[in-house]
Amino acid sequence: MPDSQQQPPHSASGHSAPGQTDTAALLLCGARLTDGRTVDVRLGGGRIEAVGTAGSLAAGASGARAAKVDLDGYLLLPAPAEVHAHGDTALAADGQGPLAYDDRAVQRRATEAALLQLGHGATALRSHVRVGDVQGLDALTAVLEARRSLRGLVELATVAMPRVLTGAAGADGLAMLRDALKMGASVVGGCPDADPDPTGYVEAVLELASEHGCPVDLHTDAADPARLARLAAMAGGLRPGVTLGPCGGLGRLPSEVASRAADRLAAAGVTVVCLPQGGCGSADRRGTAPVRLLRAAGVRVTAGSGALRDVSNPVGRGDPLEAAYLLASRCGLRPEDAYDMVSRTARAALGLPEVRVEAGFPAELLAVRGDRLSGVLSLAYSRVVIHRGRVVARTSAVREYCDSAAESGLELPRQGREEPS
Repeated sequence: MPDSQQQPPHSASGHSAPGQTDTAALLLCGARLTDGRTVDVRLGGGRIEAVGTAGSLAAGASGARAAKVDLDGYLLLPAPAEVHAHGDTALAADGQGPLAYDDRAVQRRATEAALLQLGHGATALRSHVRVGDVQGLDALTAVLEARRSLRGLVELATVAMPRVLTGAAGADGLAMLRDALKMGASVVGGCPDADPDPTGYVEAVLELASEHGCPVDLHTDAADPARLARLAAMAGGLRPGVTLGPCGGLGRLPSEVASRAADRLAAAGVTVVCLPQGGCGSADRRGTAPVRLLRAAGVRVTAGSGALRDVSNPVGRGDPLEAAYLLASRCGLRPEDAYDMVSRTARAALGLPEVRVEAGFPAELLAVRGDRLSGVLSLAYSRVVIHRGRVVARTSAVREYCDSAAESGLELPRQGREEPS
């Protein structure tokens, strides 16, 4: 098994300190693209300035010499995005006693989780945060502080999740949700399945989102087709959009019923986030949403990580490439479609601009050792992550074997110790 180590950004390429945006030119040399070409890619001002054949690019647009990163042996991809994280509860599986919700503990977990996911390649994250009840707004305060400290490394958006929004108890939750938006939460969310009046919960969320002009991201198992139909009818036309996940219950419905539900979701423009790596504590973990059925109906489907080593999933990895691998291996998607679900489609679900390895697009990129996407999804060990045009994370892995006659004369591939410089 390879020995891997995530490394913080270093100054070998002249990059600015964490938290700053680097406008200096950066030249990625000898990278392979999914269409088979080997290219140089010049970055500047947070965008891709030029893409040319290997060895054809040098100075930046200003004439200044560009710092170089050797990506020989790496596949260069648009960076993935993490559409469903839980930073406030992440990395708590090994804790003793009740989950610690003091500011420092939550900020530490949220920061470490975001950096782990950044190391996997996700340069944008959406994290669901519980508000109300015992934690009040403290967890959100801590995650927002983590977001500020991570500025320049990764984009972190927060979803405020109240438990109850209807009845006498719901008044406090609604007031808390309004306060959360004033504090800086950018998405309204929650789990209507846990409210005594799920339809009333959705109505309250959609009304508040419409009032503030912000997206909606709701947890639901989607096992009740009538309730899902009502939700789709209410969500239709809301901008900037409604996201549902993990919707594993759709996969347990009869195919005809699930198909009708998918058609309604498509007509309403609702995005579905599935969680192939496991569920999360706010929704039923049984099964995964029927990805192929939803895509065939025209629903925008993306994939998130869900729980990251918390009490609901102690082995979560938070790795978008693993999510894509599972979509390809379990759901039968082509590797290209599976990766698209965690990159282009994920960014669209978060309201972020599209990324292509072409001039003019944002310099949000992931280089992974390998020459084909199928191999990268299977053995994604060494990675170089680029956010806003600068290297923000590296993970290096070395695979070695003891001397053996098995290699004699066969010229078998072996990953060496060389790292991109």
